[in-house]
Amino acid sequence: MAVSSLMVPLGTPAHDFELPSADGTTVKLADLDGRALLVMFLCNHCPYVRHIEGQLGTVVAEYADRGVAAVGICSNDLDAYPVDGPAGMTDQARRAGFQFPYLVDEGQQVAAAYRAMCTPDLFVYDAGRRLAYRGAFDDSTPRNGQPVTGALLRQALDRVLEGQPVPEPHRPSMGCSLKWRPGNQPSWLIASG
Repeated sequence: MAVSSLMVPLGTPAHDFELPSADGTTVKLADLDGRALLVMFLCNHCPYVRHIEGQLGTVVAEYADRGVAAVGICSNDLDAYPVDGPAGMTDQARRAGFQFPYLVDEGQQVAAAYRAMCTPDLFVYDAGRRLAYRGAFDDSTPRNGQPVTGALLRQALDRVLEGQPVPEPHRPSMGCSLKWRPGNQPSWLIASG
């Protein structure tokens, strides 16, 4: 089921985390050093992520050269969606050219802390690790015929790298709902449902 991201308040600080990557190494928020930070909630099976994944890999690599640190996080219930586990994540990273750490949030605490709703769900933080943009990659969806350009994310990253705010309104991301383990839905989601 397609859902839109929550519009978490701008200025919200990036939440600390320490998670294993698909290859088993551990990555912490503090390890992600850059003039800006892009936190992406992704998964292997979602058609919305697959629609943008190749261009997403390209955009993230381009902005890494400009000082943007990036991380992908898969928070889906891996019992219900085993294709989203480390093997699937590794295949996806290879297929899409992901050169950023791709982490497994098996306990789903990080997704809950960031208030992730869907895949993809994109969060851009400034140098002080305060939320500057939350929203869509671009105007495309799997069936709307719009080109996959990454234009909205590029514009946001350019503004943040210039030390400027990203003018609102931000277009919410749209994608597959995050797959919570039974009984693991955060209270904020239950209250909004």
